[in-house]
Amino acid sequence: MTPGARISAAIEVVADIEARRRPAPDALRDWGLAHRFAGSKDRAAIASLVYDCLRRRLSAGFAMGDTGARATVIGMLALERAMNSEQIAALFSGAGYAPPPLSAGELDALANGWERLGKAPMHVRGDFPEWIGPSLLRAFGDEAAVLAEMHALVGRAPVDIRVNTLKAEPAKVLEALSWMGAVPAPHAPDAIRLPPPPDGRGQSLQGEEGFVRGWFEVQDEGSQMAALYSGARPGQTVVDLCAGAGGKTLALAAMMQNQGRLLATDVDGRRLSAIYDRLDRSGATCVEVRAPRGRWQPGGPEPLEDIAGQADLVLVDAPCTGTGTWRRNPDAKWRLRPGGLAERVKDQQVVLARAAALTRPGGRLVYITCSLLPEENDDAVARFLQEHPAFTPAPLAETGFGRPGHERAGGALQLTPARAGTDGFYVAALVRA
Repeated sequence: MTPGARISAAIEVVADIEARRRPAPDALRDWGLAHRFAGSKDRAAIASLVYDCLRRRLSAGFAMGDTGARATVIGMLALERAMNSEQIAALFSGAGYAPPPLSAGELDALANGWERLGKAPMHVRGDFPEWIGPSLLRAFGDEAAVLAEMHALVGRAPVDIRVNTLKAEPAKVLEALSWMGAVPAPHAPDAIRLPPPPDGRGQSLQGEEGFVRGWFEVQDEGSQMAALYSGARPGQTVVDLCAGAGGKTLALAAMMQNQGRLLATDVDGRRLSAIYDRLDRSGATCVEVRAPRGRWQPGGPEPLEDIAGQADLVLVDAPCTGTGTWRRNPDAKWRLRPGGLAERVKDQQVVLARAAALTRPGGRLVYITCSLLPEENDDAVARFLQEHPAFTPAPLAETGFGRPGHERAGGALQLTPARAGTDGFYVAALVRA
């Protein structure tokens, strides 16, 4: 496909997402099925264009004075890809399968829309849903700070990996991945970073010898830091209560040096399906997976009932809105609704209550979200402390990389792309009297 034809395809997919209010992966999959002539490079390039449009959806439409799919693509090319009018016009040539040429109005918007954008409301300049603006102001203090965080969250994320110290050392993995541009990540000692590719196509790591041998796992550095702040130690009894695919479970097993007892569970046993192969590859032998029968419901049988009140550490990687991961999933920001936030807040209180029952006297409960919203972070911890007076805030574990984020009440920490160069993670530690 020509570059112009790819632009036409991106306009088609963006229009489909808008018209049918559907997730971007579904729209891209259906486009690919209907256009089987498109090769893998074409599909990847089109997906990159679509996701860049979702990153800049509000600001591109505002600058162009039009929220339609074509205007969004044009505005994105100028804002996100820094193309000038001549470069954009070359893509909109009308030749072959390229979209029709730019109109006089579109050329005028490209020349003058950026001055108009400078006077736009905060949520437009920051490309986020208007209704979460008050929450972001609570989290970061003022409009300038919110915009700094949101602009960092609009960018593409690098690919981070965690070296599995049960099988390899960082130097060994750095050497193996040097051809990809691998460098040590800024903070976590076992984190390695691959740069985001200029065309938006992610690095493929599954075929690498190191991956097959279990030397490393793909994991955002912020997620690695959150696990390290938990302070898990060899010989402890540790629970990963929302284990999912097992990213933090594997990190905890390495921290524990395979010594002790690490129990991994989730409310939905299907989420645990990927953990078994990852455990085999990693060499983590201290992990016991406890899958519930079907989906766990409040009041139902507790898969970890036999260790109630015995865990030295309970890690709660809580269900949340995922606002801190918008660099990787810009589609999610436009599907977020107030009702969805309210549901996640309820889920967080339920899982925190379960964690409290598992924590031994003197034990620690570490609460983590990949959210920036105080309703899911500081407010969730405050509600928990009010309902569970046996718990009090505790310091996060000491680490060699310090606390490169926003300090929160009670010793909690908010990691963000702007402050730490990671996804947005919130981490708070509590201790049971």
